[in-house]
Amino acid sequence: MLDSKSAPETHPCPGPREIAPPWHTLALLLLLLFFSGLSAYSHTLSPVAAQHGKVLGYVFVIVTQWMVLAFIGYGVRRRGLSLRDLIRGYWPKWTSVLRDVGLAVAFLIMSSIILVGVSHLLHASNSEVASRVLPRTPAEISAYLLLCATAGFCEEIIFRGYLQRQFTAWTGSAYAGLVLQALVFGLAHGYQGARLMTVIAVFGCLFGLLAQWRQSLRPGMIAHFLQDASAVLLTLHR
Repeated sequence: MLDSKSAPETHPCPGPREIAPPWHTLALLLLLLFFSGLSAYSHTLSPVAAQHGKVLGYVFVIVTQWMVLAFIGYGVRRRGLSLRDLIRGYWPKWTSVLRDVGLAVAFLIMSSIILVGVSHLLHASNSEVASRVLPRTPAEISAYLLLCATAGFCEEIIFRGYLQRQFTAWTGSAYAGLVLQALVFGLAHGYQGARLMTVIAVFGCLFGLLAQWRQSLRPGMIAHFLQDASAVLLTLHR
């Protein structure tokens, strides 16, 4: 019979670590829902766009997203982390950049097929929203592309970098974290209406899968920017 003292000790593997205080995450959720409610009320990106034109509307959203990102940076620093820790991944050489660009393009092709199917099932059309949101003049296009770059960077950190990891830590399940962040991602786009918010939530799931698979937000950031910026092509052909 083996001596119990000679048996190796076993320790349970710790679960995912919380990346910010609970109060901080709750405050962030309320902030996101508040801005979403404003956009739903104005039926466009923001009340500023409805009252003062698209350029100022784009600038308003850009400023608010960077403010939200600064708030996230404050929260994760209280757990000894930085925004770089949320982004993860690195580009040691230019081929690494090309790899992530290729992944982003492949992701957009596959996700587009899925989203077209979901939109068809829900009878969801974005033509009316596009007419209210997309740019028309050169000044609007310039501001809109800046908004696309901001959204690609900031929203991936907010939803896939912060919320997905925080929800995973809270629930102990990577899949629950993925789904919950996607639901919030959909709810954060109030100006799109209920059906398109559902489509966006599915898109959020796909972005979450990409981030979880690559253990990096970089391909998702590129894909997010390309997806939003491609709408300019529709504007130029009108």
